[in-house]
Amino acid sequence: MATFISVPLKKSSEVDLVKPLAKFVTASYPAGEEQAEYVRAVEELNKLRRNALGRPLDKHESSLEILLRYYDQLCAVEPKFPFSENQLCLTFTWKDAFDKGSLFGGSVKLALASLGYEKTCVLFNAAALASQIASEQNLDNDEGLKVAAKYYQLASGAFGHIKDTVLSALNREPTMDISPETVGTLSHIMLAQAQEVLFLKATSDKMKDAVIAKLANQAADFYGDAFKQCQYKDNLPKYFYFQEVLPVLAAKHCIMQANAELHQSILAKQKKRFGEEIARLQHAAELVKTVASRYDEYVSVKDLTERINRALTAAKKDNDFIYHDRVPEVKDLEHIGKAALVRATTITPPLSQKFTDLFEKMVPMAVQQSMSIYNQRKAETVNRLVGTMREATNLCNGVLASLNLPAALEDLSGDSIPQSIAEKSRSIVQQGGLQTIEQLIKDLPELLTRNREILDESLKMLDDEETTDNDLRSKFNQRWNRTPSGDLYKPLRAEGANFRNILDKAVQADQVVKDRYSTHCDMITLLCKPENELTAAIPSANPTKTLQGSEVVNVLRSQLAQLDEIKKERETMEGEIKSVTFDMSVTFLTALARDGAISEEQLSVSQLDQLYGTYNQRVQASLRSQEDLLGQVQTSHQEFSSLKQSNTEANQREEVLKKLASAHDSYVEISSNLREGTKFYNDLTEILLKFQNKCSDIVFARKTERDELLKELQQSIAREPSAPSFNVPAYQSTPAGPPGNPTPAPRTVFNPQAQQQPQAKPQPPARPPPPSFTPQAASTTPTNAPPTGPPTGPPTSNPPPVAPPNQAQGPPYPTYQGYPGYFQMPMGYNPYAYGQYNMPYMHVAPGQGGYPGAPPAGQPYPGYPQQPPQQQPYYPQQ
Repeated sequence: MATFISVPLKKSSEVDLVKPLAKFVTASYPAGEEQAEYVRAVEELNKLRRNALGRPLDKHESSLEILLRYYDQLCAVEPKFPFSENQLCLTFTWKDAFDKGSLFGGSVKLALASLGYEKTCVLFNAAALASQIASEQNLDNDEGLKVAAKYYQLASGAFGHIKDTVLSALNREPTMDISPETVGTLSHIMLAQAQEVLFLKATSDKMKDAVIAKLANQAADFYGDAFKQCQYKDNLPKYFYFQEVLPVLAAKHCIMQANAELHQSILAKQKKRFGEEIARLQHAAELVKTVASRYDEYVSVKDLTERINRALTAAKKDNDFIYHDRVPEVKDLEHIGKAALVRATTITPPLSQKFTDLFEKMVPMAVQQSMSIYNQRKAETVNRLVGTMREATNLCNGVLASLNLPAALEDLSGDSIPQSIAEKSRSIVQQGGLQTIEQLIKDLPELLTRNREILDESLKMLDDEETTDNDLRSKFNQRWNRTPSGDLYKPLRAEGANFRNILDKAVQADQVVKDRYSTHCDMITLLCKPENELTAAIPSANPTKTLQGSEVVNVLRSQLAQLDEIKKERETMEGEIKSVTFDMSVTFLTALARDGAISEEQLSVSQLDQLYGTYNQRVQASLRSQEDLLGQVQTSHQEFSSLKQSNTEANQREEVLKKLASAHDSYVEISSNLREGTKFYNDLTEILLKFQNKCSDIVFARKTERDELLKELQQSIAREPSAPSFNVPAYQSTPAGPPGNPTPAPRTVFNPQAQQQPQAKPQPPARPPPPSFTPQAASTTPTNAPPTGPPTGPPTSNPPPVAPPNQAQGPPYPTYQGYPGYFQMPMGYNPYAYGQYNMPYMHVAPGQGGYPGAPPAGQPYPGYPQQPPQQQPYYPQQ
């Protein structure tokens, strides 16, 4: 009875994990020890997959440990890499475990770019190997029984877990071996076998018969459920595997029920219910008899049958001679209780006892994504604060330049260069002057063109692959059942459109900078000249009244000094704001572990408020102080202007000094903008190269998937019949026709006298050797004498009839069943080496119409030579 069901393993194609995962690591993490450690972990993961799936596994616990460790590692690595069709695309190919394939097409397989699919198939193999290990155990000792029960429960739990998760993991129709119906049935089978093992252990331990009966009855119930699962699912019996399993399940159901009745009968005997004992033993005997008659080739019940028969014989003898207890009907017997001592193992990683996460230090993708969004929020906050301060500083400089401050205070003599203008001139010369600006402006178009080319090439790869996919989809229609490229590339196209929009805005910003440079180019050129040329270019004016030492000048200078102090404070504050750091990954990891999800916006906004709330208040205070000081400066400047003598020369000089001050500020801002633009384009180039690599990777993965799918379609087309089914003509069918149909003539010369005799058609003997044939025989006139008696052997010569000179020659025509007979057709040389037949003309049998234009029935066609009434037969007559 020790027949247990095990499940075959799925087979996988080799997949290179190193190249795509290492590429992601090098692109996502800076070069250093951390990156090198993750690359080594990727190599270890690839080696682990080869050990788990790349070779045949022994039916041993160490092999199962390797599979479970690989499954645990997949579960651990899944949240840390962006595995998807449009990001990190890895295509896994697995064959159906039960489908053996055909001569031409091979077995059914499915290729998917889904880590969930890989996890499902690996867990299936772990369950299958657990069932094989359990079935190999020695059930004659206690240790073997414990191990078998453990692994059957593990297999049941694994198959049940696949049933609950396979559809969500794949997002498409799976192969039949991992479909919910199939794995659900396998889970029932494994649980039934685990219960049977516990029944065997209870029997071995000589437990009470009441307990053993309940265990056996529960096992019978489990086997019955498994049998119904196999029987009622439409797809399962199509597999040869399940066709072999069904009889075993039916037999085990009967055997376990018979065991339950046997042990319950012992309990009835102990309670002196002898009639019940006999009824249960009779029922058990009927059950094992059914097994022996129907399923003997699958399960042997010889020992159990002998035991039941011995007990039944003894019980009947005792009851007939001693007790005379009434034997009840089986339907009137009390139902046997059930005791389920097994349960499917819950699948909660890690399942391996020796599991160590290779990527333990790598944060999950949810944390990485949250960190990315947090960094964007942080950058926006920093840029907002720094931008606010820079705008305020530019506004201050613009107001002072419009008032010609501080140059107006320094130019009280009217004929020398103000100190501030001289310092601004030296500053521009030190920064490179016009050459620096013009070189930066010249470099921008080249950087822009390079970025556009990278973006265009990336999107072109997507366009070409999508066009190919659409062409194949229109060619194969529903058979082309992979995700459409148009749907898959939507995130990438949205990202590409965003990059293009960024480039368009950058072009507009570049134009604004160029226009501003054109406006101030002349004054910047003037500031780049030596001091004597600059002095000569500025108009001179001799004021009639000196304001040196006046109170209003002192007030203005004090106010300007306060404004300079505010600017310096802002520069210091800007450095502090940019240097603020905080590791949000710990906060996100804690939230993920506590809640299972990350509320990024709430956590990020709260943390940024703590980090930059104080700086925000200081920036606002700086803006208010500047606004108050500028108001005071404007009031003091009005008073200063009213005291200062005004004339045309003075106005021209003041206007030039304003333009020079404004040109200096514009030079500084333009230089800063151009350097930021150059850095922006260089940074964008790196981002676009990553985008291009992403597009290249997904296009390559789609191409690999496309080639696999095309190969599968070719195999499926090869498995299909080459032509639709058709009805075989009646004359080619082997059964004899109904009575009344004409019987075909034998392959002899048509003999009317022979046809008139109502005798059975003789069976011809083996074909004789072909008659000798010479070319001269074809030119002589045949003389066929009628036979005087039945021939005793093959004819010595049978020259063919002479064909008319204008008669076409050709091969002989066979006589087909269903046609009544033929007259001999004149024939010439026969190219076939095995002789020729004497072919008759069509003889129309009674009830059968002739062809159009045919002579009356029984008459030969006109124009052909008449044949003699009799002729030497070709075959020997019986």
